[in-house]
Amino acid sequence: MAGRVLLIEDEPNIVEAISFILSRDGWTVHTHQDGETAAERVRALPPDLIILDVMLPGRSGFDILKDLRGSEDTRRLPVLMLTARGAPKDRDLAMDLGATVYMTKPFSNSEILETVRRLVEG
Repeated sequence: MAGRVLLIEDEPNIVEAISFILSRDGWTVHTHQDGETAAERVRALPPDLIILDVMLPGRSGFDILKDLRGSEDTRRLPVLMLTARGAPKDRDLAMDLGATVYMTKPFSNSEILETVRRLVEG
């Protein structure tokens, strides 16, 4: 059961790679690059899963995650934080704010695919 994924990421190479990996597996991938309008994008067309970068223009992924978890409509939406920030304090903050999974870049194609499948399909 592939579903709809919203990838909130501003690095074109990462957007292209993840879109390719997931689309090839049957997922519909929507992308968004701006942190300032990301939460509105989620509410406009709720996905089955969000892949969220931490470092975005406008607002950080941490701020976006906090907003998502503060709203009844998006509180239970799976969020995979995908970031180059691998410090334990960043991981702890993301998990405290409600990230479902925290993954660091670089990542393997199979790791992304398996994680997305697990989070959406149960």
